[in-house]
Amino acid sequence: MTDPATRVSGRDPETGQNRTIVIQDGRITDIVPGGDDDGLWLSLGLFDLQLNGFAGCDLNGRPDLRTVRGLVTAVHNSGVSRFAPTLITASHDAIIDALRAIAQARDSDPFLKHAMPFVHVEGPHIAPEDGPRGAHPAEHVRPPSLDEFDAWQAACGNLVGLVTLSPHWPETDAYVRGLHARGVRVALGHTSAAPDQISAAVAAGAMLSTHLGNGIAATLPRHPNPIWSQLAEDGLWASFIADGHHLPRETFKAMLRAKGLQRSILVSDAAALAGCTPGLYDAPIGGKVELKANGRLEVVGTCFLAGAAVSLVFGVATARRMAGLTLAEALRLATVNPRLPFNLPALTVGAPADLLRFRLGEDGSLAPETVYVAGRPYRCNS
Repeated sequence: MTDPATRVSGRDPETGQNRTIVIQDGRITDIVPGGDDDGLWLSLGLFDLQLNGFAGCDLNGRPDLRTVRGLVTAVHNSGVSRFAPTLITASHDAIIDALRAIAQARDSDPFLKHAMPFVHVEGPHIAPEDGPRGAHPAEHVRPPSLDEFDAWQAACGNLVGLVTLSPHWPETDAYVRGLHARGVRVALGHTSAAPDQISAAVAAGAMLSTHLGNGIAATLPRHPNPIWSQLAEDGLWASFIADGHHLPRETFKAMLRAKGLQRSILVSDAAALAGCTPGLYDAPIGGKVELKANGRLEVVGTCFLAGAAVSLVFGVATARRMAGLTLAEALRLATVNPRLPFNLPALTVGAPADLLRFRLGEDGSLAPETVYVAGRPYRCNS
């Protein structure tokens, strides 16, 4: 039986004019000009390519079905339609368990399956030294192995769609080519690799730099260094954490210019404490941490970040302010661009109705009002 059509109106970020999107059976059936003007904007739904947790739900703490379901609800409430659940460096068994929990959650509900189209595994094949390793546990860093990757896929029904690694490993070329042949995207990150190692990984099929400018040594040679090499690689897209803490304004603006708006992606890289009340917490990795009112999450007694703790919606507004972007440009970095490398449909007739209605503050902030996930509305906590 065909569901009745739903009409959703709002201002188009590209033109500022009202438009109405018609939804039926979870898909967009028409996009027409005009409609009710209640002051809200209407865009393609946000897609977060890197999200480790939110609102106390942690994907890297041996999650169960309830944790994954709670995470999806929290992510929708924050203003995001779809995301890639992200697992960091851990033991083989811990990664397998998390993959199984995510697969079980997806199998339990078609809307959860739609919300999480694939999994991003960030590690465990990263640089082992302090600095580029970031907060990843050193004891679980290990070389890339296609046998291990195939075990991951067997545990979750081929859900892993993106793997982040450091290209310094001797096994990199065979591993990247093997994943490319399996239809899996490869990103470079948490690395101290030399320019020739980065270039070789791109030639083998790597296509993205993960949170460029972070997951790297605090002090680098003037040149060459891994940041310059990745910025110069035309075959690499780049993701950025635009929370105002991971990258200074000038750095973010210059990197965005170098990589270009067409090959740049915003991610939250949110940890489990994202969306929680400011205060002191005991983190599974890093010990005592403080979540400040401005969204900065740092190790107590230091100036070091302990992860990201704001939503992708906040990142869109912050990116707009730091780089002088238009609303449409900033939204593109978190809506269209994350979908393109993975061949996920955008805002067009026939595509899933993944939408965001939001208010735009005088200060440029975005207050999400309703998220649509394959046509299903979720009221947001703005």
